[in-house]
Amino acid sequence: MIDYEVQRCTRHCAETGRELQPGEVFYSTLRSEGSQVVRHDYSQDAWQGPPEGVLGWWKSQMPERHAKKLRLAPNDVMLELLEGLENQDDQQDMRYVLSLLLIRRRVVRLEDTETDDSGSEVSLLYCPRRQTTYRVTTVTPSAERTAQIQDELSRLLFADAG
Repeated sequence: MIDYEVQRCTRHCAETGRELQPGEVFYSTLRSEGSQVVRHDYSQDAWQGPPEGVLGWWKSQMPERHAKKLRLAPNDVMLELLEGLENQDDQQDMRYVLSLLLIRRRVVRLEDTETDDSGSEVSLLYCPRRQTTYRVTTVTPSAERTAQIQDELSRLLFADAG
């Protein structure tokens, strides 16, 4: 697995060059440019949908200048959630997205992938902290469902840093 460093928000629209204002909705993309993954941010007005060839994209809101920083729940809480979602068939897409977050945070690492009896791809994720291997089915959510998952994970896993 290759781990990429993703740069922070530029705070400027890649299309217009205009500074993104606090509270403003904007979109970000990741594009492979040579050996690097480059982030581009777009104002809502300039957004025409994800450009051809992007690796990924998401919608965000520019934080207020004096907003409290959010902190992510402890790794053990995220692992408990991953385990708790294992047998909830209607939440497998959320479990998959959560597993990507855990890989990104280096809580688990991708050891292997395999295909299950139904033909679905399954990632084998190893957690050194718990000395446990998790089997996570690849379930790519729809765009609408992605927004729901993002909201739910934010509600469950983020808190104000006080």
